[in-house]
Amino acid sequence: MAETVVQTDHERGAAPAPPPRGRRGRRTVLVASALVVVAAVAVVGALGLGGGGAEEDSSAPPRSGSTVPVTRTTLTERTTVDGQLGYGTEIPLPVKATGTVTWLPAEGTTVQRGRTLLRVDDRPVVLLYGTLPMYRELGLTAGTQQGTRQETGTEGDTQDTGDQGRTDETSAAPDPSGSPTPGGAGAGAGGTGGTLRGMDVLQFESNLATLGYTGFTVDEEFTDLTARAVKRWQKSLGLPQTGTVAMGDVVYSAGKVRIGHASVRLGSPATDDVLTYTGTSRKVVVNASAAEDSWAVRGAAVTIGLPDGKSVKGEVASVGKSATAPEEGGGEGGSATPTVPVTITIKDQKSVGRLESAPVTVEYVGRERADVLTVPVAALVALAEGGHGLETADGRFVAVKTGLFADGRVEVSGSAVREGMNVRIPE
Repeated sequence: MAETVVQTDHERGAAPAPPPRGRRGRRTVLVASALVVVAAVAVVGALGLGGGGAEEDSSAPPRSGSTVPVTRTTLTERTTVDGQLGYGTEIPLPVKATGTVTWLPAEGTTVQRGRTLLRVDDRPVVLLYGTLPMYRELGLTAGTQQGTRQETGTEGDTQDTGDQGRTDETSAAPDPSGSPTPGGAGAGAGGTGGTLRGMDVLQFESNLATLGYTGFTVDEEFTDLTARAVKRWQKSLGLPQTGTVAMGDVVYSAGKVRIGHASVRLGSPATDDVLTYTGTSRKVVVNASAAEDSWAVRGAAVTIGLPDGKSVKGEVASVGKSATAPEEGGGEGGSATPTVPVTITIKDQKSVGRLESAPVTVEYVGRERADVLTVPVAALVALAEGGHGLETADGRFVAVKTGLFADGRVEVSGSAVREGMNVRIPE
């Protein structure tokens, strides 16, 4: 009845007592006691206890707080991780030319089929498209080996001829699998030379025809008509018109490339890694935790958050198969976990704008629960006996079982919960 006494003193206009030395400490005790009383009342309400007849209930003021309906929907858990926008890992160009580097492109330059990648001894090294690397010269008699071995007629016996540029007709037969024949030689022609055959010939002729140098059949055979087209191509490049393509004249890639950095300067000898390149499409790389990479499935859709606040769509293109151990002492408290690289492609390159490199966020769908009953998380109340419950619009409390939490809502289930029932959000 302390509250009543205080009210009476106040009504009587009694002067307040002088503040004692320990006033602040007692005020803290009083506040804490009040909180305990409020908590006790909340628990009693949740349990539906506290006594009182119907008459007392009817005179009680209405409870505050808004009500919301229980709705049936699909809950989707979304997780955000950090990523890096860029063009991917730089790869050395397989340059075979030897000599002195006399010209280099600027970093970031895009090079397409038929264009010059660099110049060595002032000769252009040209980009063509294909997956088979340049491994031999291409020409009417190119690609043959010195000292080819010729059958003598006795089974299993061979003889070293020591001749250059000549092969026996028995070694000229094309491989049934379509692979280049040993030594790069094909059928002999009157003993004066060999006809070059192979998949590398087909790849080169396809590029030559695409560039507009035609007049030959695109196949696996390098013929005189092919050589004539090569001479026209060489003339356009300012090269001697030999009709033969040297190993260092061409570099193959799967498509157009974006030049990375150069490992040498002008005037230096050409090396295998003289230039690096990447693809021309921007992508995102995420170092995903190896323990939580189940979302990273090829073809999975993700949302990429750009630094300007815009979002673009992405798709998981590849997932690394080797986990990288964290650096020593890395992570907070040394708790960093191994990661795997996840590469995400962006189909609509224009949506990225002019950004070439930037930190980004990647949002992916984790768990998903379809056709479940949900309420706002704020509607949950803690029950004294444990677990969670909901307060109905008429003041009753019903126990519920919680499921997935996502987007500010929570999945609920229970015998007393139904779609459309109104529950209270406590203030």
